[in-house]
Amino acid sequence: MAGKTLINRTLTTLSKLPPDKVKEVSDFADYILKKYDEQILRRGIEKLIGDSKAFAFLSQEEDIYTVEDLKEKN
Repeated sequence: MAGKTLINRTLTTLSKLPPDKVKEVSDFADYILKKYDEQILRRGIEKLIGDSKAFAFLSQEEDIYTVEDLKEKN
């Protein structure tokens, strides 16, 4: 369903509800918006970290130990 159609349908439904139920829907919509904003923020942070060179040294770390260093081998 198209966004505008869905919004209009929701507004029509809301106009038929008593005020206490409209408040519940409003609170729920606020909750969904907050979760959506947090998701966008989290993705942005993940992208910044992924694009950052701050941890590049970890991929260039040399091997300190080898299999020969093991005392027991299975």
